Amino acid sequence: MANPERNNLAIYDDVADQWWSDDIRWVRTLKNMVPGRLAWFDRFIDWPGKDVLDLGCAGGFMAEAIHDLCAKVTGIDPAADAIAAARAHAAATGREITYDVGVGEALPYPDDAFDAVVCVDVLEHVSDLTQVISEVARVLRPGGVLLFDTINRNPLARFVTITMAEDILRILPKGTHDPAMFIKPAELRRELENAGLSPGKTVGLGPRGINRRGDFLFGRLPGTMVIFMGTAQKPA
Repeated sequence: MANPERNNLAIYDDVADQWWSDDIRWVRTLKNMVPGRLAWFDRFIDWPGKDVLDLGCAGGFMAEAIHDLCAKVTGIDPAADAIAAARAHAAATGREITYDVGVGEALPYPDDAFDAVVCVDVLEHVSDLTQVISEVARVLRPGGVLLFDTINRNPLARFVTITMAEDILRILPKGTHDPAMFIKPAELRRELENAGLSPGKTVGLGPRGINRRGDFLFGRLPGTMVIFMGTAQKPA
């Protein structure tokens, strides 16, 4: 059962005016995860010229990174203040990115609109996982690919993401995640298959080093017990 004191999505609006400042450790952590994610996602898509949806884009870290790989990027997120920060930063840096306020359960886009959907740090927060996956499948073009990561549901993942990251190290704000909403890889695979998508392999994502500021740097890991990345393709 979901815990009403957890899965606090207000944190993204709360720090929107500081999203690009590098002043907040947990926000820097999200930024530091982007290169590790892309290093693996790059294997499955040739970005230039592709229409890409960043589902759950928050303040735009992933959206800008994909834009800089010459993709045509649209970002969507329910956090209106975070979207405003994303729009402002894109405008200030000369990036042409479309940002919309909305939710994954009801994407405001036509069928077959995107070559790829990127969905990171999102699926463990949504209110209706089945509906979100269905919407992703709908807006993907035939042959298009979903690139995602999420958190596994097991005692180790709970210890790492809640006890360590939130309670002890304070890397994340307390209440960021609800462990009851974490997703086992087999469960997600079934959701993808039921939506008509063909799942690919999964790999782990986690800390691979520390930078001069004392923040973690992230990359691919062999184990999928905590965070796992994956892909799924819409049949051509």
